[in-house]
Amino acid sequence: MINRLLVLGLALALGACASGPQITTVQELSNSADAPYDNILVVSLFESFDTRRYLEKEIVELLTAHGVKAVASTSLMDTRTPVTRATFVAMVEKLDSDAVLVTQLASLNTDAKLKNMNPRSTHNFRSTYYYNVWSVELTEYVEPQSMELSHALVLATQLYSVLNKEPVWVIESKSKIVQDYDHRQDYSVIVDEAKAITSHMSLDGLLAP
Repeated sequence: MINRLLVLGLALALGACASGPQITTVQELSNSADAPYDNILVVSLFESFDTRRYLEKEIVELLTAHGVKAVASTSLMDTRTPVTRATFVAMVEKLDSDAVLVTQLASLNTDAKLKNMNPRSTHNFRSTYYYNVWSVELTEYVEPQSMELSHALVLATQLYSVLNKEPVWVIESKSKIVQDYDHRQDYSVIVDEAKAITSHMSLDGLLAP
C-alpha cells in the first residue's frame, strides 16, 4: 500500500505546476574525466513507464539542440523489457555511447489536507401581489471538499562515463509542489527538470561543442 501511494505521489508530482527545481551539485566533474561527451544514452528509473518516457524525451530534445547525439532508453524498449544493468549495457554497445545519463527518484514526501471549496449561489426573484414586495429564492451549490497535496520531490541525476565505468558527475534537483488531487496534468515539472539537468550539463562542460 505504501509503495502504491509513493508511485501515485510521484506521478502526480511530476504532472503538477511548480517553480523551477533547485539544483545542488553532489559530485563535480573531475579533471580526469573524459568529458565532454557527444553520444549519450538517456535513462530514467521510475515505476511509471510513461513518466520515464516523458522525461527522457524532453532531455533528448534539449541535448539534441545542443548538438549532442542522445537516445532515450525507452525508445529502445517497452513495458515488458527488464529494467536491468544488462539491458542498458546492451543499449550502450549498440549505440556506441560514450556516456549514460541516469535520473531516478531520491526522495518524495507528500502531505495531504482537505480543502473547502467556495460555494456558489443563485437568486430567483419573483414579484408578489403586494406593492414593492418580492419573493426571493436562494439556492446554494456546495462542491465536495477537495484534497490538496504538497510534494517535496528530490531527483538524483548521474552521468556515467562508459570508458571509466563510473559516475563522473552527480546533481540533485529539489522541487516543492502544491496541487489539487484532481488537478489536470500538464507535465510542466518534467519540462523544468529536463531544462535544469541539461543546462547544468552544459555549464559544467559535459557536452561536446
